[in-house]
Amino acid sequence: MNASERLHSLLRGVRIRRGLDLALSCAPWALVVAAMVLRFHGIAAAVVALMVALALIAVASAYRARRLDALWLIRRLNTLRADMDDSADLLFASAQGLTGLQSLQRSRLQDRLAHATPVDLRPAWSTKRSLLSLLIAALVFAVIALWPAPKPAAQALDALSPAPTVAALPGQPRLTEQALRVDPPSYTRLPPRSEPTLEARVPQGSNLRWTLRFQPQPASVALVFHDGLRLPLRRQGEDWIAQRSLAKSALYRIEAAGAAPAQSRRLYRLDVTPDRAPQLRVLEPDRGLTLMAQGQRAWPLMFEATDDYGLASSAQLRITLAQGSGENITFREQRISLRGIGAATQKRYAQRLDLTALGFAVGDDLIVQLSVDDNRSPQPQTALSPSLILRWPADLGSEATGLEGMVKTTLPAYFRSQRQIIIDAEALIPQRRKLGADEFLERSDAIGVDQRLLRLRYGQFLGEEAEGEPRLPTNDEAPAADAEHKDEHGDKPAATQDAPHDDHDHAPNAAPAKFGEEGAVLEEYGHTHDHAEAATLLDPGTRKLLKAALDEMWQSELHLRQGEPKLALPYAYKALGFIKQVQQASRIYLARVGPELPPIDESRRLSGDRKGLARREDALIAANAADPLLGSLWLQLQTAPGSRDVAAIDYGALERWLGEHDARVADPLAFAAALDNLRNQPDCASCRAQLRSLLWPLLTRPPASVTPRDAGDALDRRYFEALQGEGGR
Repeated sequence: MNASERLHSLLRGVRIRRGLDLALSCAPWALVVAAMVLRFHGIAAAVVALMVALALIAVASAYRARRLDALWLIRRLNTLRADMDDSADLLFASAQGLTGLQSLQRSRLQDRLAHATPVDLRPAWSTKRSLLSLLIAALVFAVIALWPAPKPAAQALDALSPAPTVAALPGQPRLTEQALRVDPPSYTRLPPRSEPTLEARVPQGSNLRWTLRFQPQPASVALVFHDGLRLPLRRQGEDWIAQRSLAKSALYRIEAAGAAPAQSRRLYRLDVTPDRAPQLRVLEPDRGLTLMAQGQRAWPLMFEATDDYGLASSAQLRITLAQGSGENITFREQRISLRGIGAATQKRYAQRLDLTALGFAVGDDLIVQLSVDDNRSPQPQTALSPSLILRWPADLGSEATGLEGMVKTTLPAYFRSQRQIIIDAEALIPQRRKLGADEFLERSDAIGVDQRLLRLRYGQFLGEEAEGEPRLPTNDEAPAADAEHKDEHGDKPAATQDAPHDDHDHAPNAAPAKFGEEGAVLEEYGHTHDHAEAATLLDPGTRKLLKAALDEMWQSELHLRQGEPKLALPYAYKALGFIKQVQQASRIYLARVGPELPPIDESRRLSGDRKGLARREDALIAANAADPLLGSLWLQLQTAPGSRDVAAIDYGALERWLGEHDARVADPLAFAAALDNLRNQPDCASCRAQLRSLLWPLLTRPPASVTPRDAGDALDRRYFEALQGEGGR
């Protein structure tokens, strides 16, 4: 063997040692992988996993071995052998490219390798690493082997649990094991589950599967529900099986042929959780009626919907455009599908409406409403959002004509509530840093204008008149109220008591109306003193509260108009509190409205037909109680059990009443269970007391009656007799 062959043989041995060392360290983990797959997926999958793991180990070992090349061998020879003269690379060089000196040195190196003792360049075995890997793999293998094996899904859901022990005679069938499997509807995305008992709370529409086992076996088994439904069970080997879809809560018992009475009388309860309809909330805009701002080109909308099980993938946005006025109003409707963003049970819907594309113009109303469905099957539930209105105010000054137009320009058509003013002021305060000083002052002043309009609106109930607005002439000025108001504010001297005033006659010294003035026309042709008369209909306490509310509105308006909404909030809150007290006052002014009488049937006039008219000579008939059955049952339950006066209870009638009026009962199942317990144990005093406690909220409240006067004691009677004697004289 020449030097070249010896070097290649040496390199091949080093590579084999390197690859085997890595393979021995990783081999135990292949067995661990195979054991894990065998535990969960069977032997076939385990064999495949073992082969794949061994193949990966072989590939990794070969890759690591091939990294040892000729360059590595040259470095090792130069390091371990001094006789190589750091010229081991000449042994792997081509003979044609060497010079005379290099060829001479190469010959010397080959002679030295041929006659010298060979050097073992193979790396040492990684004994510590292999032992540590083997130990860890053995521990993991032991954990996998000792871990409890998982049961198949179907077997786990249908696993039987021990049933409660019930006293039974020898030979009587006794329930020994039980299982109740619940399969919720697919749209709920809830996994199937198994209940260890025969009672459960399940989603509406769930499919229930009962598995019962008796010892000894009965001839027949059935489930009897409180509404009269009887569900027979079929036998499969040692088990009795039944299935039913449950739409509403129910009570049931197990009736097995020949079973002990204690077992047949036991009731089990199934509570059904109904699927709630989706809940919709409007995030933007923050009010139902929005007035279009100057230069506004789009209207942003945002809604949020939630549901207990899941929402549909899309929602419908209904857009209605109302155009025209009076009787010439036209409606144009279209629908847009919106995709929700978020989780399955909570989504947000956003849309930005292009007002120009919709044809929105002056005087139009844009009404939108969102409808969202849930994923209930087969019939989804729908939720509708409140209608949102975007209004483009019409130019009343140019469009109004005649008396109606003057009323429109004189009386404000829209007032904001005190609560809304507080909300707007609180929303404006955090924006002080974001907005410029002029814009912040402008917005605060706009809220102050709304406060002023609201103050004037409530001021009408005290006889005040609008400031800075065209004054409405009145035929009766309510002098007392007006004088009190003017004295308090110091605007003018109080009116004298001799001022002419009556209900509808105008003052004799009234100034003549001027042609073309709105107030003059209203004074001549109409009566507008309804709100002024309201001041005389309020009691002094209510007037005082309303006056205090107006004073707080004055202060709130003052700070809002000066651009200080934070200082206006305390006064606005006080005004809101006084307004709430006024609304709860005993006397309150109601606007005058026309009578709403039924239409007259002209065909019966002068016909002499008296059909349907009550006869005055008919005697009065006493009204019957709304539920005489409940009243009679209450009296029957009041009698102690075992007494001679105890009457038989009509259980069938009570069950029919419960089926017809289950909405009146807070817990129908508890009522049915108490009724069943009393029927099975007529002498049970606690059963009677429980049923009476459930009946008490259902009894009709007796009507109010006059309490007879107490006759009094002997001293009172002598006093009254003395009075009667004095009267007789």
